[in-house]
Amino acid sequence: MFFGWLKHYMPRSLYGRAALILIVPIVGLQLIVSIIFIQRHFDDVTTQMTRSMAIELRLVLAQYDTAGVSELAAPLKIELAAGEIIEERRRWYDFSGLIVRRELFGMLDGVQAIDLPDGRVLRVEVDTERGPVVLSFDRLRVSASNPHQLLVYMIGFGVLMTMIAYIYLRNQLRPIKRLARAAAAFGRGQVNDFRPSGAIEVRAAGHAFLDMRNRIERQIEQRTLMLSGVSHDLRTPLTRMKLGLSLLEDEDREPLERDVTEMQRLLDEFLSFAKGASEGEAEACDPFELVRAIVEDCERVGQDVTLGALEGEGSGLVTLRRIGVRRAVENLVGNAVRYGNKAVVSVALTERALRIRVEDDGPGIAVDDREEALKPFARLDAARNQNKGSGVGLGLSIAMDVARAHGGILRLSESTDLGGLRADIVIGR
Repeated sequence: MFFGWLKHYMPRSLYGRAALILIVPIVGLQLIVSIIFIQRHFDDVTTQMTRSMAIELRLVLAQYDTAGVSELAAPLKIELAAGEIIEERRRWYDFSGLIVRRELFGMLDGVQAIDLPDGRVLRVEVDTERGPVVLSFDRLRVSASNPHQLLVYMIGFGVLMTMIAYIYLRNQLRPIKRLARAAAAFGRGQVNDFRPSGAIEVRAAGHAFLDMRNRIERQIEQRTLMLSGVSHDLRTPLTRMKLGLSLLEDEDREPLERDVTEMQRLLDEFLSFAKGASEGEAEACDPFELVRAIVEDCERVGQDVTLGALEGEGSGLVTLRRIGVRRAVENLVGNAVRYGNKAVVSVALTERALRIRVEDDGPGIAVDDREEALKPFARLDAARNQNKGSGVGLGLSIAMDVARAHGGILRLSESTDLGGLRADIVIGR
């Protein structure tokens, strides 16, 4: 578009753009009125007054040329001084002075200089038959009195109306900001008390958001109940199978027990996926201490995981769901040690974001397969090491759900230090 370059200079916030919509028309209107005012008032009125004054000056000069004195000067309130020479002066913002000079030079013969030192007096040097004379009179006789008042009133009332319009517009934009905060909080897994208000269109958007939020919450609840119920019901036959296997001979029991144990592990992963990222309440916590505790717990169960760099430009606590973050990091560590030999967990905290990184030395995931790997039940075991057993394909999906529930994202890339997969959970503060 022709005006596409203006997008780079437009305000980003809604308040800024609304203020721009208010200010531009008001300033434009003031400029148009100012141009018309200057043209009509300063130009036309000053021209008429200067021409009338020029006629009086000609009468005084004609009488002075004839008699050497002018009896009309005193009644016309014009001071006449013979033999003086003046210096031309004019203030830079005295636009009406340009019109006065133009008219006096055009209507009076012999004008040598016109002095406009201030807004109170005007002096004209004229070369007559009896020598140079200086005519002095009140400046208001050639310029309108207080010509700036209209501009002052216009600017003053313009500022006042802009403030009133801004206050009214701020009240109209407040419901939109509340809706945006409620939507952002819901994206982080928090439910704020929100009631639609404002204009009809804003209320409609608010009610649509509430309906959407209720449907999503019902869907999550139904999914959780369904998977939890199925997983719970399957535990009973698994328990009976374990009891039955305990009665078999040792050589026949071992492979069946491995299968039952694998089924038990898969059920646990299903339950973790069913619980999702909504388990637990969001609370302010120290991300460094949280990740350090997760790494220590993983080390205690025999996983080869080490704690990497803890970088922090920012400081303070971050609002997180401890259980969800723990489940996500544990899943990433489990994947790392399953498909590789070791894992390294590091944390970086800035004023704007929190990044939890898990790296391994495994075969990694190809760039074309990373999007597929994030889907639930996706398994890319054909290209990965299965010596330590295969999973059900929910580890990365659970981590991604946790990141999204906190308003963040899960990014997969190649580890520059270990050569395997690098998984970053990035959460905005």
